[in-house]
This record gives sequence, structure tokens and C-alpha cells, in this order.
Amino acid sequence: MTNSRQAESAKLGVLGKPIAHSKSPAIHRAAYEVLGLPWSYDRFEVDAPELKAFLAGLGPEWLGLSLTMPLKEEAARLAVDVDPVARESGVVNTLVRASGDRGGWVGFNTDVAGLARAIQNAGLDATSTVVLGAGATAVSAILAARSLGAERVAVAARRPEAAGDLAARFGDGMSGLALGDAPGFPATLVISTLPGHVTAGIELDPALLGVPLFDVAYDPWPSPLATRWRSAGTDAHAGLDMLIEQALVQIRIFRNGDPNEPVADEQTVLAAMRAASVER
Repeated sequence: MTNSRQAESAKLGVLGKPIAHSKSPAIHRAAYEVLGLPWSYDRFEVDAPELKAFLAGLGPEWLGLSLTMPLKEEAARLAVDVDPVARESGVVNTLVRASGDRGGWVGFNTDVAGLARAIQNAGLDATSTVVLGAGATAVSAILAARSLGAERVAVAARRPEAAGDLAARFGDGMSGLALGDAPGFPATLVISTLPGHVTAGIELDPALLGVPLFDVAYDPWPSPLATRWRSAGTDAHAGLDMLIEQALVQIRIFRNGDPNEPVADEQTVLAAMRAASVER
């Protein structure tokens, strides 16, 4: 399915717009050093309409790519094949060059596993989750919450029709509402998938400020939303751990071709990634 590589040199990178803030290069390079892989990893500013041409211009030395906003849905459309999580979500944040003669790129979604692991690491309870936002990352948040046993998930968005569409798409236990509306159940977790800069001053159900927040934003931190939560005396967790955990799954794919097959000495690799994420 994929053209994973063991020891030879390869090029990899992260694409998105904006991208200058991304910690992915430092995190990936730290992992490659521990694994003894002669791979390079850089960042590239690419917008959604530019993605197809960018991919077409990459030579055979390119092994894989990480994708962030606003490329995840476009990557899903361009992939010649996708893994089951990407198929269910319609979201791709990882591309690996396809093996054999068919060419093209295979898409994976590592956001779901990465977010679920980060929520677990923080000791949070996803039983009754409110997701803020209705974009690509919100889809991954819904699936992550469900993988952790969520019984109810409410999606709250600036466009309630978008939230309603997601609720209808994923069925039982789902509801869609406007930002500021009450979810209709006592929430145990709030996951914000909104870009940090847009969360200042957004209208929210006041009761949510008493519920632990996992904010996928991480730079700058604390985000405006996290500041509101902390001012209310409630825990707010940064998305940096999600970034690290989903990157580890990406590295499994790049190295082994399988998101479920651990890399060698994985805990040492993970520790190096965490250390690199806080270096300036």
C-alpha cells in the first residue's frame, strides 16, 4: 500500500497555511535522530488550491507529508487510497507515496488516534463531549471522543447548519447547535477545534467554563479560550500533546507503513519528541 523506507535518505515535510509556527519539524527531526534515520523534514506554505500541483512537483526522493489547515479535506480528495480512519472521517493529515507502479499518494488520518491518546494522557473523561467548531479537525474530535466511549457529543459552531450537518452525518448520540447554546446535557469535556486567534470573545454557554477544556491550539499558549477557562478556575489543556501523539503515529507509517506498528524503542522516541516540542 505504502512505500515506507528503512535506512535510505528521504525527504518529508509539513504543509499548510499558515505554517511558520509549526513545531512539526523539530518534533519529527528529534524522532528521526533517535531512530538513526537520515531523513530531512521541512515546512512549506501551501494553500488548498495549490496542493495538487505541489504534489505533482515532488520527486521520488519524497516519502511522506504531514498536512494541517486548510489541506486535510483536499488531501483526502487527491489520495489514490486512504486508511479506514481517513475513509470514515473524510479527513487526511498524512500522505505517503504509494508503492508499486500506480503512483500517487496514500492518505491516513492520525489526528483521531493522536487526540484520543492526548485526552487519555490528560486523564479526561469524554463520556459527554462538546466539540467547538465544525471543520475537518472537529470530525476527528468526534471520532476520538467516540473511540474513548463518548455516549453524547454535541457540536457547537458559528454556523449551526454546519454543526447540524455533522450531527446528522454521525447519527446516534449527536446534536448540533450554535455557539452560545447549551448542549442539553451535563458535559464532561469540551474540545475546541477552533483556531486560537478566533476564540477571543466568542459566545459560549457559561456552564461550559466549569468543564475541562482540551484546546487543539498550542501556539501561542495559553490561547484566548484557555485564558477564559483558567480565569474561571477550570483546567485547560493545550493541543501540543495531540501534535506529538499524532506525529508518533505518522512516524510509524513513514517507518513501517502501518499506524499500529510501534517503532523501535518507542518510549525513547516519544521522550525526544516531547523535549524537542518545548525547545525554542
